[in-house]
Amino acid sequence: MDRRKFLKTSTAALTAASTGSAPWRRAFAQAGPIKIGLLAPLTGVVASGGKEMVEGVQFYLDQTKSEIAGRKVELVIEDDASNPDTALQKARRLVEQGNCHMLIGDLLANTGLAVANYVKGTGTPYFIPIIAADDLTQRQRIKNVIRVAGYSASAFTHPFGDWARKQGYKKIATISQDYTFGHEQCGGFAQVFTEGGGEIVQQFWHPLNTADFSPYLGQLADLKVDAIFAMETGADATRFIRQYASFGLKGKIPLLGAMNATDQSVIRTLGEECDGIIAAAHFAEGSDNPVTQKFTREYEAKYGKIPSLYGFSMYSGIMWVAAAVEKLGGKVEDRELLIDTVLKTELTGSPLGKTVRLDSYGNPIYDVYIRKVVKRADGKYWNVPITSYPNVSQFWTYDPETYMKQPPYSRTFQGIKKT
Repeated sequence: MDRRKFLKTSTAALTAASTGSAPWRRAFAQAGPIKIGLLAPLTGVVASGGKEMVEGVQFYLDQTKSEIAGRKVELVIEDDASNPDTALQKARRLVEQGNCHMLIGDLLANTGLAVANYVKGTGTPYFIPIIAADDLTQRQRIKNVIRVAGYSASAFTHPFGDWARKQGYKKIATISQDYTFGHEQCGGFAQVFTEGGGEIVQQFWHPLNTADFSPYLGQLADLKVDAIFAMETGADATRFIRQYASFGLKGKIPLLGAMNATDQSVIRTLGEECDGIIAAAHFAEGSDNPVTQKFTREYEAKYGKIPSLYGFSMYSGIMWVAAAVEKLGGKVEDRELLIDTVLKTELTGSPLGKTVRLDSYGNPIYDVYIRKVVKRADGKYWNVPITSYPNVSQFWTYDPETYMKQPPYSRTFQGIKKT
């Protein structure tokens, strides 16, 4: 080969490499690890849930030997400290310094909203198995923010409000943590319950990390209601349920809980105070579904505890992402293709025991279980389904366009229909 021909051939090869079109360039790009940034609240009011988020992801990766589509997975964990400013700072670190291909996690709605607003500008795929702020898959949808194995906050309380009214409850009071997730869970319940003819007598809102609930419990005790709906998470849930019982309300006024209130991360620290509480969710660790039983048994054997919603959701979320990455042959560097593939991928083989797909807004459609806390033979408490609502949309039975014309649920808008 003469010098001129050599230079021409070499230049063409280098040009192809610089555009990423050469096969060896693509192979080289895929030789490195898939870097996944995991954000979880390892400190703060929901730290127990954050720890189980990490466990859920690690449990799945242990089963795959930390490989997806033939590429090693490098998991980079950051503590969002249950704080939006910290979550934003850590997300930037993972993307801009850590060069993570994608982000997954966060627990509190306010931390998730902060990260979602950030990745809206970067295009980084952000997978949220737990962050439930309704508008992330409704009025303010961001395409690269996807609820793999996640849920919108009001999706499960819509059918729960319907169920409560059909039990004959006519008057209910609500109490909730005063932030987005609480507003939306209460709003979903209140709207459907009142549209069915029920009445929300009064609503109470309290700060995160409330130590003493007696001022609220005293007022709740004086109300003439058929039941109380409590939206509590983390340490607040533990304290509320204990104080509800010690205040003498258990057995007098039925307690209905948002799914987090009776999550394993809460009820495993309680005794008979939690017995009989009813909540709605897409996962029930006490289900007789064989796939659910297998997951619960194996998780309990590994970690010495029954899996929580946090562990289950993160396990299923990373499973969903992995299924899409397998379809891509590991090409996570192509962000747009990864996002489009995830949106078209169905979740199969998860602990839910059935196939789940995303709606056109990037939110899963689930069977919703009405669950009751019962004691197992070994004395541990868990959630057992007593009935279910199949194929529940985040929009319930409403037309999506009509539904999104109403304001998002907030302290000032709870969708309550006056009788």
